[in-house]
Amino acid sequence: VTLTWTNHWQQPPSAGKCNLMAKESQQGVHQPNDVIFPLDSDEKKVVMHCEARGNPPPTYSWYINGTQVDSEADYRYTFIDGNLIISNASEITDYGKYQCKAENSIGIVLSRDALLQFAYLGAFSTKARGGVSVREGQGVVLMCTPPPHSPEIIYSWVFNEFPSFVAEDSRRFISQDTGNLYISKVQPSDVGSYICLVKNTVTNARVLSPPTPLTLKTDGVMGEYEPKIEVHFPTSVLVAKGVTVRLECFALGNPVPTITWRKINGNIPKKARLRKSQAVLEIPNIQLEDSGTYECKAENPRGSTAFKGHLQVYTLPQWVRMINDTQMDSGEKLQWECKAIGRPRPTYRWLRNGLPLTSQGRLEIVNGELTIHKVQQADSGMYQCVAENKYAAIYSNAELQILVNVTILVTRTTLKHITSCLNLLFECEFASHTSIDFCVLSYRIMLLRNNTLKIVNSSRADEGNYVCRAENQLGSAEMTAILWVKEAMRVVLSPSRVEVTVGESVVLSCKATHDTSLDVAFQWFFNQKPINFQYDGGHFEYIQTQSSTVDLMIRNILLKHAGKYGCRAQTSADTVFAEAELLVRGPPGPPGVVIVEEITDTTATLSWTRGVDNHSPISTYNIQARSPFSLGWQTVKTDPEPVTGDMESAMAVELNPWVEYEFRVVATNAIGTGDPSAPSRGVRTKEAVPSVAPSNVSGGNGRRHELVISWEPVSEEFQNGEGFGYIVAFRANGTRGWKEKMVTSADSTMYKYRDETFPPLTPFEVKVGVYNNKGDGPFSKVVIIHSAEGEPREAPSDVKAYGISSSEIRVTWKSPTPGPGKPRGYEVSYWKDMELEESGKKQQTVKNETSMVLTGLEGNSVYAITVKGFNSIGQGPASTAVTAKTRKPPPAQPPANLHWLQEGNNVSLSWDPVKAKDNESDVIGYMVLLKQEGRGHNQVTRTINPSTMLSLPEGGTYVIEVRALSEGGEGAVSSQVRLVTSSAVFSL
Repeated sequence: VTLTWTNHWQQPPSAGKCNLMAKESQQGVHQPNDVIFPLDSDEKKVVMHCEARGNPPPTYSWYINGTQVDSEADYRYTFIDGNLIISNASEITDYGKYQCKAENSIGIVLSRDALLQFAYLGAFSTKARGGVSVREGQGVVLMCTPPPHSPEIIYSWVFNEFPSFVAEDSRRFISQDTGNLYISKVQPSDVGSYICLVKNTVTNARVLSPPTPLTLKTDGVMGEYEPKIEVHFPTSVLVAKGVTVRLECFALGNPVPTITWRKINGNIPKKARLRKSQAVLEIPNIQLEDSGTYECKAENPRGSTAFKGHLQVYTLPQWVRMINDTQMDSGEKLQWECKAIGRPRPTYRWLRNGLPLTSQGRLEIVNGELTIHKVQQADSGMYQCVAENKYAAIYSNAELQILVNVTILVTRTTLKHITSCLNLLFECEFASHTSIDFCVLSYRIMLLRNNTLKIVNSSRADEGNYVCRAENQLGSAEMTAILWVKEAMRVVLSPSRVEVTVGESVVLSCKATHDTSLDVAFQWFFNQKPINFQYDGGHFEYIQTQSSTVDLMIRNILLKHAGKYGCRAQTSADTVFAEAELLVRGPPGPPGVVIVEEITDTTATLSWTRGVDNHSPISTYNIQARSPFSLGWQTVKTDPEPVTGDMESAMAVELNPWVEYEFRVVATNAIGTGDPSAPSRGVRTKEAVPSVAPSNVSGGNGRRHELVISWEPVSEEFQNGEGFGYIVAFRANGTRGWKEKMVTSADSTMYKYRDETFPPLTPFEVKVGVYNNKGDGPFSKVVIIHSAEGEPREAPSDVKAYGISSSEIRVTWKSPTPGPGKPRGYEVSYWKDMELEESGKKQQTVKNETSMVLTGLEGNSVYAITVKGFNSIGQGPASTAVTAKTRKPPPAQPPANLHWLQEGNNVSLSWDPVKAKDNESDVIGYMVLLKQEGRGHNQVTRTINPSTMLSLPEGGTYVIEVRALSEGGEGAVSSQVRLVTSSAVFSL
């Protein structure tokens, strides 16, 4: 058999007097192609196609990155004819180059390599992006930093909110190589939030980056400066002949630079086009003559700069001369030549039956020429010449057939059992072209054109020996066949038709009646394919009940198990096949394509085609919709309601205007609910007047003479059209006419109205409405909102202050009369008498308190103090200043000459009295501190006398300190006394 992947083959010559035809050459039908498979595909199956023709029919195998695919070791791989099907495909395990091998008894051929890639688009990092701050007039680059993806993605940028996209012009450019946004000269209108949007070119999936804020610095405006090219194509560009080439070039500068292009030592092709304000040079259908060096130049009044890069065009190999099937006698010389063109120039290699050939012995290879001296039978097979450069490889295939002495392929006597009343065929094959005769011929026994002996309506009388004799000019050979005729076998498969529900189990029984002298073997099939009991997921079990009876147990049946089940019984005499049908009832399959036939502002008329009902009639359909505002798919109301199983169209109602929807349909029957249909194309409902008013209208606060009105913005889902905004209406209580103000931003949440004629806390009736290009919508309910109250009008009253220590003064006051401008807190100002008020300090209350202790003051000093109220609007008037004097400081001399006496757990302690100096506060008593080391136990004792009695718990070390007490506070501390009670050893 000749195997070839080309569409060229020749009819082999006649075989001789018995008309034995050489076996049919094989013709390539379908070689594998490169595949880009979306990872989010619902199918989750990749199909690599491979098909060849030949006689005998070829068998196939596949290689991934040079390693043979083992479908038995990995259940994910399935072979159907020559096609390779990969289930649950993943990029980690399945990415790479695939090659198909076809073979039969004549030889082997390899297909070209096919690359399997996976299309996916990851998510941006959720980490917040830092802001970018530049001067007005300065250039800026905003980085996109796209997520992991494959293959190419398309970049765009959103300004402030979706779907407001950045428009590209001479000042702004989005690189489709890096995804970055370039602004050559920043203007105040550019200030805002920027979001990078990327779209996968295969899956059409889209993701948004976190926003990047762009702000203007306040330290001046950027002056004019020369251009700086920030975007340019590589210095060396390699492209395939026939594709469209895009060369990017963009510069920052002030004023905005102008971009121009030229080709060094030549003219830019006439077919070329300039895009995006000349920032992109686009050359369609690139040819070899378009190669060369291209230059882009950026210039403005401050200067110019240029960039050069070389464009080189390559071509894939193409055949000029191919090899053809060849028949030769043994000993002759074979010369084959193949030739291809391409850029870079192709190199050549040769394969025989899929294995590489090298020059050795009788075989000589020089580039595209193959020479075999004195060919032998071992040289027969399939040859391939491979021409390749760095970009692709092409294959030319041919069969080499060597004629040799006649040899019967079956070299021994053959034995054949058949059953009576059948037609019998004896095949007689030889290794080369021969003439052939059978020794026995009659009216029921005839020789066919393909050297097969046919016996019509066989019986026991036909039992015996049959001899086949073949000869050619080089010799002859014989083959003997022995025929035995047996009784025909019968097979019963029951039940012949059975209907079950998903999840149930069933047993099919196959019983054979046959000649007892022969052994019988059974095999089970599902839809004409043998059942693999090892890799079926536990659903199938083969049960041998008797020598002539086998059962097939099918457990936990799934929808995919519906179909034809066959039992094949085989003896050496005949083969009988019986078949039964298994029907599986289950939830319906997905309905067909959903089409949106008509769209209004709140309805969509949909139609679909019925899916399979899986042998249980469809009772109802459920229509689901998805929009950018929904959490996944949601069931929508329909007209009619419900949508019965005999319908194939319905209307989705109560949709929101000006919202983009996708629709899908789900079918339900008595068994359950099936998988949904594929989504419809996205459609947007028509615009309509807004129907939802803002909620939570409130307000208040603000500055004096301001009316502040706030509300929760209406979601984009309910804006119903373009040009959405708010109408703020208000009027003072008791007046008739409404004032109306338009707020044009759909995201606004506040409006401030200022009028110095109305007093603080004036009540207003307020309502907020909505509008869009279609008209005005409803207003919210009327609420009462008061204008700002203003700062406090009155000073606090009854301010009092007095010293409580040498560093502290307590201040108290009363709140002003209630009314507009109510204080939210108070500020106390204080300064030393005889000093200026501006040199003083201030302290504020935490809340609306009416007292405060001033600390950190100087002792024996007079302070002036005022109090004023404040709120969010401002400060009120200050009270009249009052004065207070801090106490004299406590004595600086510590207690001295401490004496103690311990009796059991009691300690008697005494010291010399402390006498205050003239500038110190008089002593009014003493404070004794007892501390227990290691336990954090403290005990304070106060006494007016220079002595005291202390009680100590048993065990432990204690420290005693003494201070004098005065109106100015605590005096200096004495030296420490340490007591260790366990040893009764005392020390100072």
